Amino acid sequence: MKTRIVPIGNSRGIRIPKPLLDLTGLAGEVEITAEGGALVVRPVRAARAGWAAAFREMARRGDDAPLDDPAPTLSGWDEDEWEWR
Repeated sequence: MKTRIVPIGNSRGIRIPKPLLDLTGLAGEVEITAEGGALVVRPVRAARAGWAAAFREMARRGDDAPLDDPAPTLSGWDEDEWEWR
């Protein structure tokens, strides 16, 4: 299917024919990138999409331990004498 690049103010745009939009399900906000001499239009992914499932899988595999050093243990002074004011 052919379309034209048209002027839109100081930019350029393309009109995407409705049959292509219907086939792809694209609507609203999209992300556009240049890949190998082509423009690729994708739906915008929600921020942190898939994180919950990834965290569950990490926990299932036992791969969810902190990577940094453990916090220092408190001394007797910290536990008995320190006082917030």
